[in-house]
Amino acid sequence: MIALVSGGARSGKSRHAEALAGALHTARGGRRWYLATAQPQARVADAEMAERIARHRRERGAGWHTLEVPLALEAALARVSGGDTVLLDCLTLWASQWLYAGGGSEGEGEALLARLIETARTREIALVVVSNDLNEDLPPADTETWRYLAFLQRLHCHLAREADRVIEVVAGLPIDWKAPGERDMEILG
Repeated sequence: MIALVSGGARSGKSRHAEALAGALHTARGGRRWYLATAQPQARVADAEMAERIARHRRERGAGWHTLEVPLALEAALARVSGGDTVLLDCLTLWASQWLYAGGGSEGEGEALLARLIETARTREIALVVVSNDLNEDLPPADTETWRYLAFLQRLHCHLAREADRVIEVVAGLPIDWKAPGERDMEILG
């Protein structure tokens, strides 16, 4: 099972993704993994980010194996056993770090996501990916922001095509755009 959970800032998407991963874990067994893409050093300097991380940990509760992976998603997934459940939070932050903190080219990032999905499917890992919907704002004025948004949207489109489930969270309410069994449905856009 591959799921994409998206939404705007503070929409409740992480909470919903955690609940979905918890339900998958309960149904499937195995271990629960939390792949955190936030940079550890950024946590010290940003009090708001530190509080959000602490709140997320409290809300998740015990029983999660956390790996901090600002870039190395493949290496992290290699540590996960087949049949486990993985929550990746969040693709938005990973994409910015990939482009601007030494990850690689856009094409390499897209290929890495494709391999991640294939690895999860092959090893029967339930993968729930959280990402921000950044297209609801005014268009950016600078080319670098456009580049980042285009990269992120290509990642979203690929993930949505491959996912078994696509959920958008708006004001805390989940909207299922793609439910199990619709994996091969053509996504317009």
